[in-house]
Amino acid sequence: MKKVKITFYVTTGIISAMMLFSAFAYLTQPAMQQTFQHLGYPGYFRIELAIAKVIGVVLLLAPVQRRFKDLAYAGFALAFISASIAHICSGDPMPEPIIPLIILAILAGSFWGYNKWQDLKNLPLAKQTF
Repeated sequence: MKKVKITFYVTTGIISAMMLFSAFAYLTQPAMQQTFQHLGYPGYFRIELAIAKVIGVVLLLAPVQRRFKDLAYAGFALAFISASIAHICSGDPMPEPIIPLIILAILAGSFWGYNKWQDLKNLPLAKQTF
C-alpha cells in the first residue's frame, strides 16, 4: 500500500503543480494569448480553461467524494487529448503534440494510484498486503 500511496502523491503533485502553473500562465502571460490564437481558440477560452484547471486541482487535492475526483480526472484527460489534437491540426512541430500525451500518462498514474488506494482502504484488514 505504501508504493501505491507514493505513486498517487507524486503523480498528483506533478499534475497539480503543472495545472496551477499553466492556469497562472494563461491569465498573466501575453505569449499564452498568442498561443491560443495560433491554435484557433477564442480569447475567452483561455480564461475558462484556467478557471477549470484551478477547480480541477482543488478537486484532486481536497477530500471530496470519489465521483468529483473522477470528474476532475476526466476533465483533465479531455483537456490533454484536445491539446494534442489542436497542436496536430495547427501544424505544430512534433514535440508539441506529444507533450500533452506525456502529461496524460502522468495523470493516468495518478488516477490508477487513487483508485488502487481507495480499493485497498476498503478491503478487510486480513486481505491487505503491505
